Amino acid sequence: MASPAVTGAESASLNDFIGLLRLRKSLVLLVLGLVVLTTTGVTALLPKWYLATSKIRVEKPESEVKLFQNQSSAYYDPYFIQDQFEILQSEKILYRVVDNLKLNDVLGRQLNEGRALPTALTYQYLTRKMLQVESRRATSLIELNVYARDAKLAADIANEIARVYSADRVDLATSEQREGLAKLRGELEKQEQVVVRQRDLVEKLRKDLEISGVDLNQRHSDMEIENLRQMQNSLIALRVDAIGRKTRWERFKAIPSWERRNLVNSELISDPNIQNLLQAFLVADQNLTRLKGRLGEAHPDLIAAVDASAKIREQLDRQLAGYESSLEISFKEAEARVIELERQLAQAKIDQILSARERMRPFEEAASRLEDEQRLLTTLKLTLRQREIDFQVPKRTIEILNIAEPANFASKPNWTLNLLFACVFGAILGIGAAVLVEYFDTSFRNVADVETKLGLPVLGVIPYNRDPEKFLEPGAPEGEPFRVLQTNLNLALRAGQPTALSIFSAGPGEGKSTTLRQLALTMAQAGERVLLVDSDVRRPTQHRLAGIPREPGLTEVLLNKAPWTALLQSDPATGLNILPAGSAGMTLSLLYANKLRELATEFKGRYDKVLFDSPPIIGVSDASVLASVTDGAVLLIQHRRNPASMVLRAKQITDGLNAKVIGVILNQVPPGTSEDYGYYTSNYSYYTQAGASGGQDAGKPTPQGKRAGDRIELRETRGPGNANQ
Repeated sequence: MASPAVTGAESASLNDFIGLLRLRKSLVLLVLGLVVLTTTGVTALLPKWYLATSKIRVEKPESEVKLFQNQSSAYYDPYFIQDQFEILQSEKILYRVVDNLKLNDVLGRQLNEGRALPTALTYQYLTRKMLQVESRRATSLIELNVYARDAKLAADIANEIARVYSADRVDLATSEQREGLAKLRGELEKQEQVVVRQRDLVEKLRKDLEISGVDLNQRHSDMEIENLRQMQNSLIALRVDAIGRKTRWERFKAIPSWERRNLVNSELISDPNIQNLLQAFLVADQNLTRLKGRLGEAHPDLIAAVDASAKIREQLDRQLAGYESSLEISFKEAEARVIELERQLAQAKIDQILSARERMRPFEEAASRLEDEQRLLTTLKLTLRQREIDFQVPKRTIEILNIAEPANFASKPNWTLNLLFACVFGAILGIGAAVLVEYFDTSFRNVADVETKLGLPVLGVIPYNRDPEKFLEPGAPEGEPFRVLQTNLNLALRAGQPTALSIFSAGPGEGKSTTLRQLALTMAQAGERVLLVDSDVRRPTQHRLAGIPREPGLTEVLLNKAPWTALLQSDPATGLNILPAGSAGMTLSLLYANKLRELATEFKGRYDKVLFDSPPIIGVSDASVLASVTDGAVLLIQHRRNPASMVLRAKQITDGLNAKVIGVILNQVPPGTSEDYGYYTSNYSYYTQAGASGGQDAGKPTPQGKRAGDRIELRETRGPGNANQ
């Protein structure tokens, strides 16, 4: 992502983003903590739901009694499993569960209704809130997951749904078998009557023709007789086919229209268009069920899903009605073929009768037809016997694999999932807040930005320090930035001349006093004579940092109560000469400008460097007075504290006073930031580590603070403002 801190033609990188997170880590952690705490509180207040699971295995049953085909074995059918999903959640099953467990009363008490709920409302609550049906991929296993506020109630509902569904499947399977057996028995009785009539006809012809000694099984080689036999066989096959088509049409016609959708994926209906429509209807219905659990009834997505499901169901019903018509047409076509073949066969028989063997042919035809009818009767008897045996064998197309037990622990709310989601969402929200804050942050972003907008060189970059008031020992690696600052100041000023400097900032709390004290100590360690004057008489700090009394001090000198030489104090830890602020209740107005200018001249007579601790220049007039009476001023900017407009205003104030601003000090810069501050802070670490491993004298200051690392840093930080050297 692009960082808002990018300037000019520079592009953002991963380091920019990481630096932004380091800089704003407190904000990120705060937002993350608030999200996690909020999630924890909400999760603790949510009602507990217990999960009970019952597993069942469902096999696809034989959809119809096939008369002359081998029965195929069961196989996995995804459409069939989808059908069972719908059946398990249908009113047919759940209404019986509601009645058996008296869920109207139980849920009414749980929902504080004070009365029993209507069955329709209980059904909706059960399907939307409590029941969740799942299936493992490519298997016939179905899981019934029931959530309830009572662990025992959840287990009872899961077990009852499995039991009711199992009983319904058994009833459905046996009802289909009973219907098939009844149909077969009816056809068998009809065929027996046909055989009896045909046998009577054969005996009558035998008597009339006086051919009692003729063998009925005798076969003639005559071509015409063979053709008639083939036509007779074809007629038998067509009659059997017509019986099958009539059976399928009558069975399908007897099924109510609202139950026909459950038969689409069985072998009774193999139309791919209807199967595709059913799949689309199941997908639309699942989507509707999912949306009902999350959206209100007036939501556009839910309304669109309801309309889509209704349209698909209407198309499916029309297709099923058309399929019924196709079955009827198919049966009538088969019946027409039978009639036509009978006509042709009758004509062939007439032609045969007219032949030379007319006398024997009626008898032979009757005998042949009797044989065909007896063969059909035998086939029906065998099929009926087979189906009766199958009916007596106990077959269960559903198996309950386990009994649901009451859960010991609540399944919802899920603490692990909620807290994990809170951590992820909180981190994303925190990072977004950090990026947003960074985007609206108008402070200076890098050294180049400071030098370009202020027109001043950056004399020093002071890294972030958790304890800025801590005294740094001579030669300590942490003091390297101050030694670099001292070197750059010496090179920016006229060599060999005492100088009075004031260090000011745009606003309060930017670390000006602590930075000035450490700079003074660094100069003193380098062999310079330094006087630190606490001229922030409104809110003095130097006396507290050095552990010395505040008064008497500068205010007493300005009021001519005592000479400044008598009021000097020494820092107990470093021996640095300090002139404290003095008594309170006084400001450095223009009335004391001349006195301050004289004091600065006297200070320079005894010291190489005189450093004035100045109050903020915006809103306080003291800093303007000090900037006008000293030889130069240094602007201190704390990293990311004040907007750039505020710092620019401070620079404009000094320009209006014709005060000489030597350069800028950047304070409390975090290490590892994505801006070019990091180049300076990393260089400090590089040189201090090199010095620490270079020998015993590596940490000792050189005369005037001119160390090798300082010169290198000077070449990196010098700007146009150093031309006055």
